[in-house]
Order: sequence, then C-alpha cells, then structure tokens
Amino acid sequence: MVNALPAIRSRRGPRRRKPAKLHADKAYDIPSMRDWLRQRGIIPRIARKGIESTDRLGKHRWVIERTIAWLTGYRRLTIRYDRKPSHYLAFLILGAAITCYKKLAK
Repeated sequence: MVNALPAIRSRRGPRRRKPAKLHADKAYDIPSMRDWLRQRGIIPRIARKGIESTDRLGKHRWVIERTIAWLTGYRRLTIRYDRKPSHYLAFLILGAAITCYKKLAK
C-alpha cells in the first residue's frame, strides 16, 4: 500500500513520492516492517507490543477510524453490491459529500 501512494502535492518544491512518517497500530510492530520503512526514508510511528500504550498514536488513528465509521452508516457502502468499481466510487464520493454537508450544516 505504501508503494502505491501517488505523488504528494507540496506547497514548494517538487512533489514528494513518499510520506515523511507512517502511523500504525501494534499489529504492524514487526522488525522487518520497521526496517523496510526506514530503507525507504519513512519514519515509522508504530506502538511497540507490550511496551507502549496506544494513547499517543490514538489521536492520529482516530481520524481514520471515525471517517470509516461515518461512511459505513450508509447501507450501500457497508456491503458492496455494485459490480463496477466506478459505481462504488461514485457512491463513496456521494456518501462523503453528504457526511461533509451534515457536519458543516451544524
């Protein structure tokens, strides 16, 4: 998944091809994973099993989990009924637009 990331637009200079750091939970605490990220110049921010609590990394992960929870509130997005990925992407964008509208309307 890290290799498939598109170029990141930056305010100045050339586009970056990789993120500066990667936040992950304890499931990805594998020495080979940390080494693989460091070889690519990415700083791993992974809680260590049995040593660190997830409180520090939780504030970054919460954003992703909250967004996924908002989108799974739409039945059509919870289970993929569509055969074509373009149709699913259209409903995903529609769900995100409705969610943003609801949050901004408050």
